[in-house]
Amino acid sequence: MSGAPVGLSQHTLGDLDERVERPAYDRSAVTPGIVHFGVGGFHRAHQAVYLDTLMGLGEAQDFGIIGIGVLPKDRRIVETLNAQDGLYTVVVKHPDGRRDARVIGSIIGMLLAPDDPEAVLARMTDPATRIVSLTITEGGYLVNQATGDFDGTHPSIQADLTDGAVPSTAFGFIIEALRRRRESGTAPFTVMSCDNLPGNGDVARKMMTAFARLKDPELADWMDGNVHFPNCMVDRITPVTTQDDIEHLTRDLGLRDGWPVVTEPFTQWVLQDEFALGRPSFEDVGVQITDDVVPYELMKLRLLNSSHQALCYLGYLAGYRYAHEVCQDPLFVDFLLGYMHEEGMPTLPEVPGVDLDDYCTTLIQRFANPEIRDHLARLCLESSDRIPKWLVPVIEDNLRDGGRLRRSALVVASWARYAEGVDEQGEPIEVVDHRKEQVMAAAARQGEDPLAFLRDPTLFGSLVQAAAFTTPYRQSLESLHQEGARATLETLVAGEH
Repeated sequence: MSGAPVGLSQHTLGDLDERVERPAYDRSAVTPGIVHFGVGGFHRAHQAVYLDTLMGLGEAQDFGIIGIGVLPKDRRIVETLNAQDGLYTVVVKHPDGRRDARVIGSIIGMLLAPDDPEAVLARMTDPATRIVSLTITEGGYLVNQATGDFDGTHPSIQADLTDGAVPSTAFGFIIEALRRRRESGTAPFTVMSCDNLPGNGDVARKMMTAFARLKDPELADWMDGNVHFPNCMVDRITPVTTQDDIEHLTRDLGLRDGWPVVTEPFTQWVLQDEFALGRPSFEDVGVQITDDVVPYELMKLRLLNSSHQALCYLGYLAGYRYAHEVCQDPLFVDFLLGYMHEEGMPTLPEVPGVDLDDYCTTLIQRFANPEIRDHLARLCLESSDRIPKWLVPVIEDNLRDGGRLRRSALVVASWARYAEGVDEQGEPIEVVDHRKEQVMAAAARQGEDPLAFLRDPTLFGSLVQAAAFTTPYRQSLESLHQEGARATLETLVAGEH
């Protein structure tokens, strides 16, 4: 590119390279209708893109997004997007190396809650705000893994439970905004969770109502009868944006964007139609609207998400660092497809309109996209929030029904081996998990107690008492220690052919 790069803003859209798609609608006519907590890469590559597409069709102009940063670390994304008038670039990376760049305009403002909590509450109590949506990660819902109930002792929400407290968490803001709307006679907004949780709307309802009950039982009762929490299933692989991604835009397209998003071509959204104050016509842009999201979310959690766990620890231990490297290795592909077909799929209900064999094949193709460069370390993050929700239910169902368990047992054993914090070359592994001390301490005891890692009922329930599982688990863990990840996989795959 010749000339100085163009900094992204509303005033420079007309100066962008013609290869960059940009909003074809009048953004000045877009008004707020959605408040979103958790404006990370996934939200900006998924929900915000669907809305931008709708706005391009002349619809949903009154459902502009106001993004909320709750944590001090969110300052950078808030300041970056506000400096760009809410605009940012989504770069779709195709397996053949092509890249499509598109500027998204559906986010029309960002607020940093610690700087001005009243501004956040004012936006949330405005009658124009009809939806509050969330991508706050699986751990953000504060579910006690042992009981399934709300963890009211979690330190992150203690301040918000104090009478008269200024909110400091997503839960705190949502409950306070609902309280104010109730007092003023304003109808409540719909709370739409877009996180990777089975029954994410049901979980949000249960946890937020429990939080409210600790503060104001009457408010909790009112929420039970008046606030809607639709379930949904969302899917799009969105790796962390790198400096190279930023420089690529500048170098090849002459576009200076402080925080673009990179993603894959595939995108999916299945949404329960349960909205009290209306919603955008998402079905006009490919969202599947349904009364029952459960089959679709189970499909994703038990095939896609669990397969990510099946490949990340073993792949890392074997020396790989990216998902595409693992899924271009026939040995790993055989293992993953075996898990999907033999252990994951048998636990699923019928999924209307989906050919599960095709879905599994598509998953491998998506994982193998070399342009996405999805770090295995990212997939290994916060395993104690992921394995219990995604893979343990598969194991429990197969235990109950006499199904196969060897591959699932190896996946759990690979997490236990990974949690020791040292790879097969003796190099340190940075374990990133909010329960890091507990899981690493359990992994450190495996020498004298091979089942030490399974003895935490908050993670594994009663699996440690199930010989049908612990037998292949112990065999897998011993092989990982003595033979290594690749040899262990070779033995397992050869034994099932």
